[in-house]
Amino acid sequence: MDFELTEEQRMVQASVREFVAGEIAPRAHEYDEQSRFPREQLKGLAELGLMGMIIPEEWGGAGFDTVAYALALEEIARADASVCVIVGVTNSVCCYPILSFGTDDQKRKYLVPLARGETLGAFCLSEPQAGSDATNLRTRAVRDGDSYVINGTKSWVTSGGEAHTYIVMAVTGRDEEKSKVTAFIVEGDTPGLTVSSIEHKMGQRASQTAEMSFADVRVPAENVLGGEGNGKRVAFNSLDNGRIGIGALSTGIAQGALDEATKYAKERQAFGQSIAEFQAIQFKLANMATETDASRLLTLRAAAMKDTGHKQVGFCAAMAKLFASETANRVCADAVQIHGGNGYSRDYPVERMYRDARVTTIYEGTSEIQRIVISREILKG
Repeated sequence: MDFELTEEQRMVQASVREFVAGEIAPRAHEYDEQSRFPREQLKGLAELGLMGMIIPEEWGGAGFDTVAYALALEEIARADASVCVIVGVTNSVCCYPILSFGTDDQKRKYLVPLARGETLGAFCLSEPQAGSDATNLRTRAVRDGDSYVINGTKSWVTSGGEAHTYIVMAVTGRDEEKSKVTAFIVEGDTPGLTVSSIEHKMGQRASQTAEMSFADVRVPAENVLGGEGNGKRVAFNSLDNGRIGIGALSTGIAQGALDEATKYAKERQAFGQSIAEFQAIQFKLANMATETDASRLLTLRAAAMKDTGHKQVGFCAAMAKLFASETANRVCADAVQIHGGNGYSRDYPVERMYRDARVTTIYEGTSEIQRIVISREILKG
């Protein structure tokens, strides 16, 4: 078992860290306060090849492996989880399903500009009544000649209204065949596709999250992704990547909070010494560091298994997502505690990190859903 990174992986990690320190970290507070979408930072990340990290070069991507992808997301999330989730969604649940299930024409038309960072992607699965129960969809697509007409509502769409390319899941069977779901590639400027509302969120506020309405949205039949009725396969295959991404994002948030807490503990004076000299603080930092590193290792293991095509990648991705997201919440809570009253102030980054961490146990499958996935695998023997 080799825990050493390759030269390419180290180079990716170092270059992203440098860019983040100069372009993302200094603006994270301002963008959070203003709920400002980070367009300029995304352009810079695109120049580094990060909008299509896991896409082969022949389709406009950087051709990185999944381990390098996870390392890059962690570095971004250490400074700003909002930017990280935008990058992660475009890579994992927009680019990747087109790479995996798309025709060559679909790849040329949609994947290449996505991977180059010329366009932005989004994933439309959840609905107002169908979050964790992602199979209970009401959005329908009806065949009409050489097109499908889509009607319905999609919730919690990351980059909704900002994206140019949407992967949309819709029911294409009759009522008694409701489980027949099909994936579609829908262009953002298609008539009838509108933003019905923007979510005002607790955290990750620089990442726009929207409810999207589909009112007689006409999509060419050639935009069916993976064949009619194969939407569940497309969605669940994509979610493995998504969960690895959220594992990396959560690890990055935790590492960022640990960095801030360590720095503060060394600087803050109480009773004639830095609070880092107190065993209570030392034990908190030790626990925070241990759990953060465990999150990293679980995430990188899942990423490495994805690269080798291991059959248990879904199982390990669920473990990584579950542990890393819950760790991020605990570590951020302890970071706020170490800061004392200052941790409750927006003048300190840990306050934002605490808010950003909360959603990680919810999106890309709640912690409860991850436990269902994991326990099913265990019980299968």
